[in-house]
Amino acid sequence: MIVDDVPDTCESVRCLLNFEPRVEVVGEAHNGEEAVSKAEKLRPDVILMDINMPVLDGIAATEAISCRVSGCAIIIMSVQGEQEYLRQAMLAGAREYIIKPFTSDELISSIYRVYDLEQRRQVSIQGIAGEEKRSALGQVVTVFSTKGGVGKSTIAVNLAACLSQEFGFSVALVDLDLQFGDVAVLLNMTPRQTISDLAVEYNQLDEELLDAYLMRHSSGVRVLAAPARPEYAEMVSSHHVEKVIKLLQKSYDYIIIDTPGIFTDPSMVALDYAHQILLVLSLDLPTLKNIKLGLEVLDSLHHRDKVKIVLNRANLELGIGPGDVERSLGVSLLSQLPSDGRLVVGSVNKGKPFILSNPHSRISDSLRQLAREVVSTGQKTRSVKKPRRFLGGLLSALTQ
Repeated sequence: MIVDDVPDTCESVRCLLNFEPRVEVVGEAHNGEEAVSKAEKLRPDVILMDINMPVLDGIAATEAISCRVSGCAIIIMSVQGEQEYLRQAMLAGAREYIIKPFTSDELISSIYRVYDLEQRRQVSIQGIAGEEKRSALGQVVTVFSTKGGVGKSTIAVNLAACLSQEFGFSVALVDLDLQFGDVAVLLNMTPRQTISDLAVEYNQLDEELLDAYLMRHSSGVRVLAAPARPEYAEMVSSHHVEKVIKLLQKSYDYIIIDTPGIFTDPSMVALDYAHQILLVLSLDLPTLKNIKLGLEVLDSLHHRDKVKIVLNRANLELGIGPGDVERSLGVSLLSQLPSDGRLVVGSVNKGKPFILSNPHSRISDSLRQLAREVVSTGQKTRSVKKPRRFLGGLLSALTQ
C-alpha cells in the first residue's frame, strides 16, 4: 500500500512497481488516518509511508499500524535524511527508511528485504506460539455439486470472502472448474497467470512460486484462477492439483476449492483432500435426482462423513420444501440460503461478493452462519486423511 499526500508521488511509485511482477499495489492513502483505516482493512504485506502528511503524520500512523496490524512491514519514504527522523521512524516500528528521490532498484530491494525479514519474524512468532499450531495444516473445503447452475461458484466466492474479511482467516480460493471457471469474473479480477500456466512449472513448483501465481483480492483472499481457455484444461492433471493443495495447506488457514458439476480427476483430488465437502443443491427434481446419485458415489468413495448439504435459493413457493429434501436424500441440511435473485445477480454483475456489498441482507446473514458452521467443524477435524484414489478408483467403486 502506498501512503503519500501528494497524488503525483503515489502515481510515480505505482509506475515503478508496475514493472515488478511479484509486487501488487493493493491500495493508496493520502493521510495517516486513512492509512491506518485502510491497513486494517487491506492488511498489506508492505506499506510505503511518507512522513509529512496532514491529519496524522507518517510516524504516528506507523506506530498505530504496528500495534494494530500484525505481519505488516512499513518502509518510511522521506526527503528528510536527518538522524532524528530515522530514530523516530524506527521507534515507531518502521523496518526501513529510504530518502526521496530513490531509484526503482532501491525501492524494490527495500521492499523485498523488509518483506523477507517480516516473514522470518512471523515464523519465529509462530514457533514461540507452539509446535502444534505451527505444524497444523490448513482446512480444505471443497464446494461441489452434481448439477450445474445451482450457485456453487457464488457460494464458494462469498464463503472465502467471509472467512477472510469477517473471521480474519488466511484464505486461498482455487478454481478447479478448469474449462469454464467463473471465480475470477465473480471477483472482478483479470488473471495474468492461471493454474494451467502453473502446471507448466510443475517440477519447480514450491511455496514461493505458487505465491507468485495467486492474485490478491481486496477482501484478503488469494485466488488461483481457472485456465483462460477451455482447451488449456488438459494441461492440469490430478498430480498438479495435489501438489498445489499440499503447498497451500502449509500457508493458509482455509483452502476453498470450487469444482465443476462432474467427477473429474482434478476434482476427485479436491474431494479426497477435503476436510469438508459442501454439496450444493436447489429445489427442483432434476437437481435432487443428480444429488442423490452423487451422494451414492461419495458414499462409495468413503467421503459421506465429510459431506454437508447446502440448500441454495430456498423458497417455499416452489412446491418442494426443505423437509422434502431431507426425507428424499436421507440427510439433514447444514445450511439454507434464501432466494434473492436481484441482490445476487447484481453482485455478480458488479464482480463484488454480496457478503461485502450487502453485508446486512438476509442471504448474507445465512452465508455468515454457513461460515460459522464451517469454522466450527474445522476446529473439530484438524487432520487430513491420506487420499485413496482418483478417477480410476471412482470407476472401480461404481462397478463393485
